[in-house]
Amino acid sequence: MSQLPEISSVKTSNGAVRQPARERRFPWLNLPFIIVITCVVAYGLVIVYSAVRGQEDYSFSRQAAGVAVGAVLMMLVWRFDYRKLSDFTTLFLIVNVVLILSPHIPGLGTDAGMGAQSWIKLGIQVQPGELAKVTVILLDASIVARYGGRLDDPREYCKALGIMLVPFLCIMTQPDLGTGLVYLFIAAVALVVGGARPKFLLITLVAGIAAVAAVFALDEVLATRNADGTVEYKLLKNYQRARLLVFLDPELDPTGDGYNLKQAQIAIGSGGLFGKGLFQGTQHSLGLLPEAQTDFIFCVLAEELGFFGVMVLLALYAALVLICFNIARSAGDLFGTVVVMCVVGMWLFQILENIGMDCGLMPITGIPLPFVSYGSSGMVLNFVMLGMIGSVWTHNVSKR
Repeated sequence: MSQLPEISSVKTSNGAVRQPARERRFPWLNLPFIIVITCVVAYGLVIVYSAVRGQEDYSFSRQAAGVAVGAVLMMLVWRFDYRKLSDFTTLFLIVNVVLILSPHIPGLGTDAGMGAQSWIKLGIQVQPGELAKVTVILLDASIVARYGGRLDDPREYCKALGIMLVPFLCIMTQPDLGTGLVYLFIAAVALVVGGARPKFLLITLVAGIAAVAAVFALDEVLATRNADGTVEYKLLKNYQRARLLVFLDPELDPTGDGYNLKQAQIAIGSGGLFGKGLFQGTQHSLGLLPEAQTDFIFCVLAEELGFFGVMVLLALYAALVLICFNIARSAGDLFGTVVVMCVVGMWLFQILENIGMDCGLMPITGIPLPFVSYGSSGMVLNFVMLGMIGSVWTHNVSKR
C-alpha cells in the first residue's frame, strides 16, 4: 500500500527551521469583513428595537427575521461565482423593468402612501424597487465591463447611459424619487470606475441639472388650481415639491411640511455628547418624531446615545467601506471591481443622504440608513450585497 508523503519542515538559509504554514479551514471567508458586518448589524438591531418598542405597526421580530434570511442568502451568494453574471446585460435589464413596474399590476400593487405605488402584496408587503438595486448594480457593471475600462466613444457612452437610465425612468412612474436617486448614483459610480471620459461625465451632470430645472418650470405651466385654492402639480407630487422647498427654507412651514425636520433636529440636539441613555429617548417614544423607525432612525440613535454613539456607527461604516475598497482594488477583473464599488457607492450615498436630511443638510427623500433603518426588504437586500462583495473576495482576491 502506498503511503502519503510526509510534510517536512523547511530549513532556511540561516539554519532556522520553519514549519509549513497551516492551511486555513475556511480560506474563502474574510474574517475582518465578517466581524465588521456583525458589529454593524447588531448595532442597528439595538437601535431598531428601541425605536419600535411598544408600537403595534412595527415588529422587531420581523426585522430579526430579515437579518436571518439575509444572512442565509449572503452565504449562498458568497459561494456563487459572480463572474458567471457578467454577460447577462439583457436579462438584468428585463428583470429590472419587470420588478420596478410590478406594483402597477392590478391586484398585486399597493399604495405606499402619498400616492406612491411602490409595494406589492405577496402574503407580506415587499418593495420591489428596493430589491431591484441588486440587479441595477449588476446591469450597470455588466455594461461598463464590456469596454475594458475605456469608455471614450461618445456614441457608446450615450448607449450605455441610455440603458442605465431605464430603471430610473421606471421607478419614477411610481413615483419613488429617493430610490431613483440611488439608481442614478449607482450609474454614476459605474461610469466613473468604468473609465468614462471626464468630459462626458461633466456634460451629463450639466444636462441633468438643466433637466431638473426644466421639470420644475414645466410643472408650473401644467399646474392646475382647485376651487379651494390648492395647486395640483402634474410632474412632481405636492409632497415632493414641499420637501425641496422646506430644505431651501426650513422656516417656511414649521408646523406643516417642515415639522419632520424640526423634530429631527430637536432629537439630534437633545442627545448631547453621550445621549439620554439607551431606550430613554422621548422624541420618538412620545410620538413627536414621525417615521422614527425608518427615515429618521439616525435621530433615535443621536438622542439616546449622543455624539459618541453616532461616532461608533460612523466608525463601523468607515471600517466596512475601507475593507470593501481593498477588495475592489485587488480584484482581477473590471466587472468585480465595478460591482464592489457600486455597492459601496450606494451605501455611501444612502448614509450621507439619510444623515444629511435628518440634520437639514439634504432634502428629505425617504432614503433608509443601511443596516439600521427598519425594513426587512432593505435588510435582505444589503445582505445580498455583502454576499456579492464576498464572492469577489472568494473567487479572486483570497486565491492570491
